[in-house]
Amino acid sequence: MKAIIMAGGEGSRLRPLTCGRPKPMVPVLNRPIMSHIVALLKEHGFTNIGVTLQYQPEVIKDYFGNGAEYGVNLRYFIEESPLGTAGSVKNAGGFLDQTFLVISGDALADLELSKALEFHRKQGAMATLVLTRVECPLEYGVVITSDNGRITQFLEKPGWGEVFSDTVNTGIYVLEPEVLDYFAPGEKFDFSKDLFPLLLREKKPLFGLVLPGYWCDVGNLQQYQEAQYDALAGKARIKIPGTEVMPQVWVEEGVSIDPSAKIRGPALIGADCQLGAATRIEPFSILGQGCLVRERASIKRSVLWNNVYVGPGAALRGAVLGSRVQVLAKAGIYEGAVVGDNSIIRENGLLKPDVKLWPHKLVETGATVQRSLIWGSCSPKKIFGFEGISGLINVEITPEFAARIGAACGSVAGAGARLAVSSDSYAASVMLKEAAKSGMQSVGAQVLDFGPGITPVSRFGVRETGCRGGIHVRISPQAPDKVTMVFTNPHGGNISRDQERKIENAMAREDFLRAETGRIKPPEVLTQVADSYLSAICAGLSAVRLREANFKLLLCYDQVNLENIVGNLCARLGLGLESIGLESDAKAYRGWRSYQELLPALSRAVVDGAADAGAVLDSNADRLILIDNKGQVIQDELLTALLSLIILKGEEGPVVVPVTAPRAIEALAERYRSRVVRTKTAMQDFLDKVLAPENGIEGISQFFLHFDGLAALARVLDHAARFNTSISDLVAEIPEFFMDRREAPVPWEAKGRVIRQLIQDPPASRLELLDGVKVYHQDGWALVLPDPDEPFCRVFSEGSTMEIAESLTDMYIKKINDIAGSVS
Repeated sequence: MKAIIMAGGEGSRLRPLTCGRPKPMVPVLNRPIMSHIVALLKEHGFTNIGVTLQYQPEVIKDYFGNGAEYGVNLRYFIEESPLGTAGSVKNAGGFLDQTFLVISGDALADLELSKALEFHRKQGAMATLVLTRVECPLEYGVVITSDNGRITQFLEKPGWGEVFSDTVNTGIYVLEPEVLDYFAPGEKFDFSKDLFPLLLREKKPLFGLVLPGYWCDVGNLQQYQEAQYDALAGKARIKIPGTEVMPQVWVEEGVSIDPSAKIRGPALIGADCQLGAATRIEPFSILGQGCLVRERASIKRSVLWNNVYVGPGAALRGAVLGSRVQVLAKAGIYEGAVVGDNSIIRENGLLKPDVKLWPHKLVETGATVQRSLIWGSCSPKKIFGFEGISGLINVEITPEFAARIGAACGSVAGAGARLAVSSDSYAASVMLKEAAKSGMQSVGAQVLDFGPGITPVSRFGVRETGCRGGIHVRISPQAPDKVTMVFTNPHGGNISRDQERKIENAMAREDFLRAETGRIKPPEVLTQVADSYLSAICAGLSAVRLREANFKLLLCYDQVNLENIVGNLCARLGLGLESIGLESDAKAYRGWRSYQELLPALSRAVVDGAADAGAVLDSNADRLILIDNKGQVIQDELLTALLSLIILKGEEGPVVVPVTAPRAIEALAERYRSRVVRTKTAMQDFLDKVLAPENGIEGISQFFLHFDGLAALARVLDHAARFNTSISDLVAEIPEFFMDRREAPVPWEAKGRVIRQLIQDPPASRLELLDGVKVYHQDGWALVLPDPDEPFCRVFSEGSTMEIAESLTDMYIKKINDIAGSVS
């Protein structure tokens, strides 16, 4: 038997879901609607099927092919311009040489089509319309029939005063080929508006048959959601893919579900989905193929298409998300909201009910979207953050992205530039490093691969090998599922904002150089960079005195990434090393916060074990926390002051510190007849000052101290050995200071207003605008600094007492809240 599927619909009322795809390809139960129609036709013996196409025909042809996979034979007929429903079928007239059935490719049904064929033949009809009963017929074409089924009247979308029947046209017809002779080829002609009224006027045998069963015209977004829910609840006899692993919960192949995840049916989990710890999948939720749902995320009555990412603590309620949408941590999308393909909802973003986001949209961190967004693109203008580029592995930062970044970096550096790459030892970092390396090679760069290592080794290697720049890829100290790409300039410092903008512009324009085949250079692997780095650290140290001091050091560190380099340094300097706090999972990744949680235990161990010092290094040796021999924790501003003291006592020139550092450093500089240079908090500015050519070797020495936890640890111990003193004695030389810091949430759009009004507000004493707004008061100062990556401002304060410092913080937090909450 022959049938025609009308699949030319654009689906404008289903936008943004149909942006970029024809309506019959919109999925229901993780399969295109049209695939359910093909299955229904096959079930009733219609295996020779013509498909009329008009909007994006190749999408349907590529997916269904010749129909062999579905056990049918498919032929395609393409309209060059819209011909109406009847006109599109006449376009396939050469195929229709017998009684045939017409059905829409964008409706969902389980009707007994073979009964319609039987009725048609029994009545000797020229056309039989399949009818169904609906509760509210106002949006449909009402059809009135006599007792024997002969059609007597059509009512197109009647008002309640015209509703004489609840039987409506389903758009499914059984027809004889001669019905197509009533209009000319190429003429725009519609079945319900033109052909059937014509046949009725000419008293042709025109019949209607009411069939029981399920039918839904998926005409708008609400009907689309209802069709999904109905299919999942079993109201329609449509095969649900996968295996029913518990009552009304279907799971397809390759799914990974954490034991603590909770799923309540009816629900469908698509192939290769991953559900993290404590996730909640509530009734009437459908997840497409390859979705990743992170810990504590919650999904209820929502439809997710393929490869959607749902971040930790995110909440979806009655929403529809297109393919490759990213919903980051603690974001919320609510009832009736629809998000188009490839859109990104960043952390704490909120979509209010019924909001529509067209594809490729970006909702910034903390933003609330109250109306639909149609125009614009999702590519953020600024991809660099506080330090390099950070993002979720394989979500925000993929191998494809890393390759493009490598190409952009190489293009900005210039053809044939000498560039370095490196990464930590974790598999994700290595993967992204290799991708970035291939991007650099594609533009003709000469790439030096330093292999697995730490950030300070990468910075050192770029400088020592004369590279024009480099990229080091490392797992974020904040979370194991995030990665940071650190970009370095020829000095080993972070690239300037101007260089960042050039790379961002190259990414936005896809404006990459492309090297000829003969100019693509193989990477050069340098395995001795780490040894050279250790030699450079030890060059200014007294190994003899360190060995004589015989220091006992307790150390918490990442044994996966730091084992070799820490062991080699301690061997060179004769340090007695004992690791602590990692016995149960020494090879597991630890975030910076988990290392900080070990500080109390480490302090006790230092005192109880009569150790000379304890230390915590993060996984890339970028950060250091010291414990002195009395168990005092030395971190943040106190560590900055200690390192400044060592620089000043070593007569290494002026000391460079950020604007947030305590005033005690000025007192130390005055004591040692030197001076303090203050910089912005951004690492680019700090490194520019430290590595300025006029600072020479002293600048590089300060670089080691401030941006290399391993070198700083070695320098502190060396200083203690040289002067035969303890770390606690060194700390005692630092004048007492009291500091406080806090964050205040500030919407992106209010940040400028906050800073402007703080500047206009007459300061108590002196105002400084080096970085943010720093206001000096009689007994202290407060600094308000807008965060470059998140929707909040940081407040730093220092007072002559802790009470004063905290009161200054309180005062400026209140000012920020008052300004941010105002509308002026």
